[in-house]
Amino acid sequence: MSGEKNLDTLLATMRPILQPGDYVFCTEPAQIAIDFNQVVALIQEPEGRSLVLLQHTADQWGLSYSFIAAWITLTVHSSLEAVGLTAAFSHALANAGISCNVVAGYYHDHIFVDKKQAELAMHVLRQLSESRRHPTPPPMSATQNN
Repeated sequence: MSGEKNLDTLLATMRPILQPGDYVFCTEPAQIAIDFNQVVALIQEPEGRSLVLLQHTADQWGLSYSFIAAWITLTVHSSLEAVGLTAAFSHALANAGISCNVVAGYYHDHIFVDKKQAELAMHVLRQLSESRRHPTPPPMSATQNN
């Protein structure tokens, strides 16, 4: 199953859910043994590994962080080849003054937003999805009214 590619369908059915917990982005120091069962996401960068962890896990491991995030999952199974989904939701969030950090999994897109803006982000995403399920018709021009 390769996932949905149609942008209108993706937006209309993205069904965002807010995952429980507070999440942080950290880097992995060489001297720490990492339990990868506790890692939400890992990306290898030239400077080292970046980890997304529950805040309490980072605290237990003594890792520093500067951003506490909420994790929102778009539950629609999006194709890795889909075009425009990230641009559409990041644009809607940006218009609301919300930064987002996106991680694409095989099945779903995952959005990390400032914990303080989690409910607003959920509202923006739900509105975006609703607008694709029930689009507003364009206003009628004066010539159409006659």
